[in-house]
Amino acid sequence: MNDSIKEQVQRQFSRNAQHYVASPLHAKGGDLSYLVSVSEADGNMEVLDIATGGGHVANALAPLVRRVTACDLTKEMLEAAAAFIRGNGHSNVDFVEGDAERLPFPDGAFDLVTCRIAAHHFPDVPAFAAESFRVLKPGGRLLLIDNVAPENGMFDRFYNEVEKQRDPSHVRAWTKTEWIRLLEVSGFRVDSMVRFPKMFQFRDWCGRAGLPKEQADLLESKLLQAPEEMRRFFSVQADESGNLVSFGGESACFRAIRP
Repeated sequence: MNDSIKEQVQRQFSRNAQHYVASPLHAKGGDLSYLVSVSEADGNMEVLDIATGGGHVANALAPLVRRVTACDLTKEMLEAAAAFIRGNGHSNVDFVEGDAERLPFPDGAFDLVTCRIAAHHFPDVPAFAAESFRVLKPGGRLLLIDNVAPENGMFDRFYNEVEKQRDPSHVRAWTKTEWIRLLEVSGFRVDSMVRFPKMFQFRDWCGRAGLPKEQADLLESKLLQAPEEMRRFFSVQADESGNLVSFGGESACFRAIRP
């Protein structure tokens, strides 16, 4: 089952690699600048960016550290990230194909591990957390950012259904409390958590995942016809013609220390 999910992830991102490099939500945003600000980056630091995607975290940290290793399951994503990062003049980034749940690196190899807007694609999140802990040096830090589901079970299910309908490679967005518990059970000390409200521009959001128009129309109907309390919670916005413009979600950044 896990292998079939990962094959689906590779198909999804190999087809749409350039969309994620160019995506404003991924390339910019307060969460990325916050990650850099709390990274405590210095010129001696070895960094691992797991599921690097378009390479935006690796690109932002490269000028501040000794070396970044950008790791991703999908070869085409790595190629797109490499073109983007090298095009910005950074020569201290290595690109390695690898599985977030079975990292191809020795124990204690890194001072900092990052993972941004990717873990909702991992079929075995506890394995990812354990591997992140393993490859960090004692005193090293994990900076994890991901879209998070609401704590309310009904809203959690709805949000994850919407994400899965838009992108079949989506596995599950976890809640904030689930992440805190997992990280601490995995051995980390959670140092901080900061949430970031997000507005998804509906058609751009669908286009980035390569969703065909007829399927995007069905998803639009699902959001517009949701119960009023659901539409209010997710800030569902339509234009004067009744077409869906945007809806809201959130991400969270967890900073965790390996004791």
